[in-house]
Amino acid sequence: MRTTPDPIERLRVALSHPGPGSSDFDLNPDTVLPEGRKLRPAGVLVPITLAAGTPRLILTKRSSALKHHPGQIAFPGGKQDEGDVDVTATALREAQEEIGLPAQLPEILGHLPSHETVTSFSVTPVVAVLRDPFQSIPEPGEVDEVFSVPLEHVLDPANYIVESRRWRGQKRYYFTVPFGPYYIWGATARILRGLAARVNE
Repeated sequence: MRTTPDPIERLRVALSHPGPGSSDFDLNPDTVLPEGRKLRPAGVLVPITLAAGTPRLILTKRSSALKHHPGQIAFPGGKQDEGDVDVTATALREAQEEIGLPAQLPEILGHLPSHETVTSFSVTPVVAVLRDPFQSIPEPGEVDEVFSVPLEHVLDPANYIVESRRWRGQKRYYFTVPFGPYYIWGATARILRGLAARVNE
């Protein structure tokens, strides 16, 4: 009898393998970047909760009042501050600030290779599992909503779609992985697509 692999163990194994990073320009190889471009370090948490019985990925919907990326779906996270020991500390601090996640709750499974964004950040995704429930508290003015999607949905490469829109006078292509009313795209979808590829190797 064939048994279904434990999804958390699948993630742990996938994260243990080295691999290339990703960027907002993966699907747009003709993009010309400014010379002397400097990338700032950032960390995001990829939190997977087991509290619902089946693994679910926690995401946020950014406030529509924000100057940058208003209303977009994102991981909790942000730029590394001087007081952060490393990008893992950044991701945990930002998750506590943005969604009220206690810093001691996440069990770190590993890290994905860094992702370069159009806004000149080098983002390290920190994948963690949450074995105990917590009450999410969206940060006022920053986060409009905290929600979750089934982990299996974002780990299935068949659920990803390549779409396009005009950006700075050119057609730009990007990944999307829609779920219900949530339009997950951009860097968030690209990072998740990379995770899906690793898990399904």
